[in-house]
Amino acid sequence: MSTTLHFYKYQGTGNDFVLVDDRANEFDAADHQRVRHLCDRRRGIGADGLILLRRHPQYDFEMVYFNADGHLGSMCGNGGRCTVAFARQLGVIDTETHFLAADGAHEARVDADGTVHLRMQDVIGQQDVEDYGVFLDTGSPHLVRFQPASTLAELNVFAEGRALRYGELFREKGTNVNFVEPPATPGQPWQVRTYERGVEDETLSCGTGVTAVALAASRRGAASPVHLRTPGGDLRVAFEAKPDGSFTNIFLSGPATYVFEGEV
Repeated sequence: MSTTLHFYKYQGTGNDFVLVDDRANEFDAADHQRVRHLCDRRRGIGADGLILLRRHPQYDFEMVYFNADGHLGSMCGNGGRCTVAFARQLGVIDTETHFLAADGAHEARVDADGTVHLRMQDVIGQQDVEDYGVFLDTGSPHLVRFQPASTLAELNVFAEGRALRYGELFREKGTNVNFVEPPATPGQPWQVRTYERGVEDETLSCGTGVTAVALAASRRGAASPVHLRTPGGDLRVAFEAKPDGSFTNIFLSGPATYVFEGEV
């Protein structure tokens, strides 16, 4: 592989990614140090993760996602939306797509205003974890913890999230942790802050995280689509709740923005 890498930078509500057109399959996915370096905000390009767009014989493309720690990650919702926008920029797709990610096949469409609607995997259910919150898997594992009113802004998400992410219940595989403040009045957005494993810090937004929050919030009266506000911007999650507690037709919607491109 050439020592020069052409890259693109995208962000979805502040969740930012280095994207690489790897349709020639030249990027070494086992080179964790290189991925970590490219995501480093002081010594590299800087990002919450790195994504390869690769060819696939049965889909429009394959999305290969790495966490900022350099290792392959599970599904990334905002990353998926950014990859769809990237594929459109490259001319790989038009306004609709069917692609493969770490958790299986996904569908997506892009509106004229650039909003990307990404279909997430069905969610079987959610587990109440006593004294911790609600746990569910939306392509990545998430703990959802509801906070008292007017406490989220001052919460130390790094410290609290890290303690739960490495806590006794999640020590084996770890989990992402979402802290949520319900709206004070009907019609206002649910406020969300997320500690992401793999990044090992608070991120400005997490797509699979707000999806988990929306589904957990439905048991507290939130109706589809749920409006969610992260430090990086607003997202919406639409879904169909089934009588058995499962969810289907889950769509994560929001902007996916090209920032810049270059060579490193």
